[in-house]
Amino acid sequence: MSMAKCNISLVVIPLLLHIICFLLFPHTLQSQENGFSRQPSREFVFTSHERSDSDPQQVHISLVGKDHMRVTWITEEKDSESMVEYGTNEGEYSKKTIGEHTSYKYFLYKSGKIHHVLIGPLNPSTTYFYRCGGLGPEFSFRTPPLKLPIEFVVVGDLGQTEWTKSTLKHIDSKDYDVFLLPGDLSYADTHQPLWDSFGRLVEPYASRRPWMVTEGNHEIETIPIIQPHAFRSYNARWPMPYNQSGSTSNLYYSFEVASTHIIMLGSYTDFDEHSKQYKWLQSDLVKIDRKSTPWVIVLLHAPWYNTNEAHEGEGEKMRQAMEALLYEARVDLVFSGHVHAYERFTRIYDNKADSCGPFYVTIGDGGNREGLALTFKKPSNPLSLYREPSFGHGRLRMVNETHAHWSWHRNNDSDTFVADNVWMKSLSSLKECWELGHQEL
Repeated sequence: MSMAKCNISLVVIPLLLHIICFLLFPHTLQSQENGFSRQPSREFVFTSHERSDSDPQQVHISLVGKDHMRVTWITEEKDSESMVEYGTNEGEYSKKTIGEHTSYKYFLYKSGKIHHVLIGPLNPSTTYFYRCGGLGPEFSFRTPPLKLPIEFVVVGDLGQTEWTKSTLKHIDSKDYDVFLLPGDLSYADTHQPLWDSFGRLVEPYASRRPWMVTEGNHEIETIPIIQPHAFRSYNARWPMPYNQSGSTSNLYYSFEVASTHIIMLGSYTDFDEHSKQYKWLQSDLVKIDRKSTPWVIVLLHAPWYNTNEAHEGEGEKMRQAMEALLYEARVDLVFSGHVHAYERFTRIYDNKADSCGPFYVTIGDGGNREGLALTFKKPSNPLSLYREPSFGHGRLRMVNETHAHWSWHRNNDSDTFVADNVWMKSLSSLKECWELGHQEL
């Protein structure tokens, strides 16, 4: 069979299965519209495979510990070696590491060979050149700095549309150190070739800067009876450093980079006070040394605070279960996705303005195929300081131990536009927040 026919069958057969599953189990695959109005997204983008079967594709990197990087890629050729050669000079590879590989089946779909190789120790703020499996193109990445300042890009609900391409282009127009994504990556929604398309779409960006992600509802991908196990594709393709933080699940973990402790929580796994995630979070927060790690950030998918009519109240149970833990630990910021709009709140605890609570930001506006969540409640809640149903991305720059700058960049057709920005102080620097009592805002 020719390569063209193979590619067509890989797309058409799962698509037919997707339609059958939609007819049999419509409640599983339908997006949660809840009656609210969405602006249509731009055209869907399918990124095809244009390299040989033995060449690496869908290359992306992620942080592991303080000085290692995981390199992940896929080959159609099953005999390809899980090996990364790397060095600090272009075309010269002074080191070589052998890793592991996996694959998975999803109904009639079978993935390519998914390679995971851990390389390091690596020096901070250093550009490395690398090659995967001894074949194909050379890639490069720069490691994050050891100390502040550091800049994060934050964007959720990315998908793969023309808006996604616009968002990624705008992100790439200005340098940054680490990419943070609070759930809903590919919007494959059981149609597995879309995972491959997504991997190829983001490769030019995710192969150059570490992408740290957590799961959203579109990563669940269960089908009653046929495919009962959740997160199979996500876990196989996007492993995160959960073991290093004492977690037993790829759905929640933490890591540290440049005096910043980042916690990725799972909105779609157990989170009550008896759950493994809750107990892990308790343990993780206690271990943070705010003298050496003055900044603490949390990312999750379903927002705990939200004045949009979309997905109203879906994060409430998790908030009730875990909010006190974040408040007592003086977490600085909580980012979420899920709602396809941008919204920034003041510092909050238990539905009230509180000068020692986290700032809450919803940023589920990366470029998904479902369009924007246009309807915000009226009148505006005084806790909500800025809200806008537009596609875009955010940048968080930790300038030093006491001050950080947040900005949200709206997508325009040709340019990115800074529509919202604010300076903030770290809670670790506010003595009143570490005393028994404090005044509300």
